[in-house]
Amino acid sequence: MKLDYAKTGLEISAEMKAKALAANALLHSGEGKGNDFLGWVNLPSSITDEELSAIEAVAAKLREKCDLVICIGIGGSYLGAKAVLEAMTDPFRLLKKAQNDPTVVFAGQNISEDYIYSLMEAAEEHSIGAIVISKSGTTTEPAIAFRLIKAAIEARYGKAEAAERIVAVTDQARGALKTLATNEGYPTFVIPDNVGGRFSVLTPVGLLPLAVAGVDVRALVAGAVQMEEQTKEGIAFEENPAAIYAAVRNLLYADGKKIEILGSYEPQLQYINEWWKQLYGESEGKEGLGIFPASVTLTADLHSMGQYIQEGERTLFETIISVAAPKNKVVVEADEENLDGLNFMAGKRISEINRMAELGVQLAHVDGGVPNIRIEIPQIDEATIGGLLYFFEKACGISGYILGVNPFDQPGVEAYKKNMFALLDKPGYEEASKAIKARL
Repeated sequence: MKLDYAKTGLEISAEMKAKALAANALLHSGEGKGNDFLGWVNLPSSITDEELSAIEAVAAKLREKCDLVICIGIGGSYLGAKAVLEAMTDPFRLLKKAQNDPTVVFAGQNISEDYIYSLMEAAEEHSIGAIVISKSGTTTEPAIAFRLIKAAIEARYGKAEAAERIVAVTDQARGALKTLATNEGYPTFVIPDNVGGRFSVLTPVGLLPLAVAGVDVRALVAGAVQMEEQTKEGIAFEENPAAIYAAVRNLLYADGKKIEILGSYEPQLQYINEWWKQLYGESEGKEGLGIFPASVTLTADLHSMGQYIQEGERTLFETIISVAAPKNKVVVEADEENLDGLNFMAGKRISEINRMAELGVQLAHVDGGVPNIRIEIPQIDEATIGGLLYFFEKACGISGYILGVNPFDQPGVEAYKKNMFALLDKPGYEEASKAIKARL
């Protein structure tokens, strides 16, 4: 991975370099804010062969029994697996007759009645299983989805067979889902207490559904291990991409750049953007502080958001994930009539045209007052994506500490739940229910 911030126009001061290195040291010493949620820092290198083998064994059983596996979770219990799955699989796989791997779909990330109805209806035509991911088992969105999906699996196969088709990823010792999994005999994996949801993609939260889908989780972890080594404590600032990225972001923020747009010219990376938005939004957006994380998929969004990026309010900067080499080769052919005027591109690979679009846009945006950070990855494969995920996680921890917030809590997430429970007349919320209904 290569990180280039030359197009930001910044020079990183010795003071900022020291802050970034000190923040990185805090992540490793465990002496900073939120230090009870630092299990992700050395997670990649601490994953054992036995743990990976256990995940692969359970995944193999689901793969044998099911051609459709419903992964139930929300936030960090959903976005990491979805991001890697979308990056690693053929976007048109469902149009192809040969399906070697089960299809993994997601539920519990919304409360849409039409979404769950359509999923349940489609599932009737498949041999189904489920992976339910929740520390507590009581988070509203996944709990509703699991109640419905569990009932459907039990109705079709009976309780004994359902226990072979449902896997729980939950707390080690407590909670509604842990209790249910023990009572029903579900295979169970643990969400570590010291790893928050948005940092959990390299735990069974992400690795199990990805293994079911046929993703090489060992290569994913190996890529993360390599990036862990490249960003560990003691690495010089100039050689630590996570420290550099965190420092540049904070310098731009101090200069009035309040919005960061993450973009890529490969649509397979769209859900990497979505995972990144939760990671940074939930980690930094507190105490009236934080860069607002937004995203675009290019070149498509040049025809929608491009105008604002080029000429809108100058409060934003761009980070582009650039992919050096595609997996496949497609060449533009010459056309005798040339009515579209594209014969000047004849003989060029699509990737070459895409790259020229990327570089042209970069210059245009920089000329328009949008600083640009460029992250180049060699290709889209499991090892590269594993390294990219850990890079963003490490930079997020460093950046949050530079900003001065606790990057590992999310107190604001609870506000909407209290209102929702009051409106639904949940027991214990009677007084709150009267008050909030009066406001409405």
